Amino acid sequence: MTIKHSFKGSNVALITPMFDDGAVDYDSLNNLIDFHIEAGTSSIVSVGTTGESATVGVKEHLKIINHTIQYAARRIPIIAGTGANSTSEAIELTQEAKNLGADACLLVTPYYNKPTQEGLFQHFKLIAESVDIDQILYNVPGRTAVDMSVETTARLSEISNIIGIKDATGDLEVIKALVKSCPEDFLLLTGDDATAVDFLLLGGHGGISVTANVTPKELQKVYMAAIAGNADLARKANEGLTSLHQNLFVEANPIPVKWALYKMGMCSKGIRLPLLELSTEFRSVIENDLKELNLV
Repeated sequence: MTIKHSFKGSNVALITPMFDDGAVDYDSLNNLIDFHIEAGTSSIVSVGTTGESATVGVKEHLKIINHTIQYAARRIPIIAGTGANSTSEAIELTQEAKNLGADACLLVTPYYNKPTQEGLFQHFKLIAESVDIDQILYNVPGRTAVDMSVETTARLSEISNIIGIKDATGDLEVIKALVKSCPEDFLLLTGDDATAVDFLLLGGHGGISVTANVTPKELQKVYMAAIAGNADLARKANEGLTSLHQNLFVEANPIPVKWALYKMGMCSKGIRLPLLELSTEFRSVIENDLKELNLV
């Protein structure tokens, strides 16, 4: 089986590091890119949910993507987050990401508007027809208030430049259905760290991970073992990460993961309103996980 590109394994949903005033910290971004290249991360997702796509303007969004592509300098593939609840805006962002040299784009289901399944199909179909770049669908109903059905995904998988999906439902019945319904080379990525091992053992090809921000090398070992079907090795390697998988969501992502990286000395505490830095009551929870992993 040939999976397009090199997105098999652990792909990081990279944070956008910021100073305390919310300005983007490009030096820390450079360090994080190097960190993932050295760790063997499969690819970087730039300005997805974890990268605070909801609070950056269009020009800044594209500036961050461009900086990431330029600094990475083809050392690691870059997937640009270009989804929007406006189809025309998603097309514009996707076209610009292609122009900047992104390897692929990640497109979340349109949030807030609650389109029908046919509306979702037509939305993604038009973006794919409008921009000749590989595109990965992203289904995260817990954030968007819309759940793309397996049937709609299967229809979209027939479009040549729609190469895969990031499924963040956490529902293992979904991965079973996707494996049955989609072409063999259609990339199936999990977006749920807590259920990732089971997702991969059921036929998934990798994941786009929040945990990978903190433990990229360790998570890649977990994912590759699971993809190879070595359940015992994957589960054993994942044991030390299970608490982190859970606790990185004690508040809305990316609040906890930004705090974790701050405590590791990888970036400042900066995050943009309406999100705030991690509540005092949860800081020891994250710090204990980091201590257990010898990261602080």
